[in-house]
Amino acid sequence: MIEISRVYGRKGGQGFRILIDRVWPRGLKKEDVRADLWLRDIAPSSDLRRWFGHDPQKWREFRRRYFQELDGKQDQVALIRSHERDGKVVLLYGAREERYNNAVALKEYLESRAKAA
Repeated sequence: MIEISRVYGRKGGQGFRILIDRVWPRGLKKEDVRADLWLRDIAPSSDLRRWFGHDPQKWREFRRRYFQELDGKQDQVALIRSHERDGKVVLLYGAREERYNNAVALKEYLESRAKAA
């Protein structure tokens, strides 16, 4: 099972907690984030992240481009899957936008690929 949680404000879910942002969340210490793993390479490329800017009108194209990037990051995808087999995984992100962010897209990618397998 995969859950997503914002690192600011909420305590988030229980499980293996993976920070999936390329940049460490501003103003937070390691003990504040409580991540078991920081998997920065699973994050969208800096160019894609800047282009997207959490613009809902770019969401569909962002997902398409990010999924292409993820297709080339199968080592990181496999690492997440290995923790998922052991129990629940919580994908941690720092963005203010809760509906249009890389954690939502990554969860969708992982779930859609799991159904196809």
